[in-house]
Amino acid sequence: MTSPRKHLVKDFNHFITCYVCKGYLIKPTTVTECLHTFCKSCIVQHFEDSNDCPKCGIQVHETNPLEMLRLDNTLEEIIFKLVPGLREKEQQKEIEFWRSRKSKENGEDGPRSKRSRLDADNDDGGDGDYHRSDPQIAICLDCLRNNSLVEENIVRGLMKKFIRCSTRVTVGTIKKFLSLKLKLPSSYELDVLCNGEIMGKDHTMEFIYMTRWRLRGETDYPMVLEYRPRIDFG
Repeated sequence: MTSPRKHLVKDFNHFITCYVCKGYLIKPTTVTECLHTFCKSCIVQHFEDSNDCPKCGIQVHETNPLEMLRLDNTLEEIIFKLVPGLREKEQQKEIEFWRSRKSKENGEDGPRSKRSRLDADNDDGGDGDYHRSDPQIAICLDCLRNNSLVEENIVRGLMKKFIRCSTRVTVGTIKKFLSLKLKLPSSYELDVLCNGEIMGKDHTMEFIYMTRWRLRGETDYPMVLEYRPRIDFG
């Protein structure tokens, strides 16, 4: 009986390497228009100069191609299983990146700074991990007022609007947090904005910080996110 063939990692390189940097996909991010996948940092940097897919050349979006990106967490886990030590290596690089920013945020340590660690309402210091081993970021959640909206009596400001969370937390999780704190009905929808732009539910805090806050010249810390009742433009 013939023994099954053993596959080497290089047999899968075509599927798990980035077209831009030629290395293994780190935080693989897919362009929804053409389904090509790249390292998140590679494609974000590419879109600073071009609105076209670097692989097939299709125009991703006329003005804001970053809105057409989606993280592929499943592919990320597959790559980490195929390539031994890659996860640990990237985690260490991320930690070193945030440490290198310690003197650049008005004398504060950046997202991992103890001075910037503003407690959430119910941070009880329990045994749960809650991604506390991840790089942390402090954010400010401001209620965006609009007197023309009837829902203003439902959506109000938080008593404690500063929170500290993992940089991997998504906008969808922030919306759930706000709904719980504001005791909103389960069917109630919120918009979360950064610099006046509505953020997608899959955007992480790190992604928003790097592409919407820092790259637009914001130097204040913590990062400010605004929320409001969802507006239907249909």
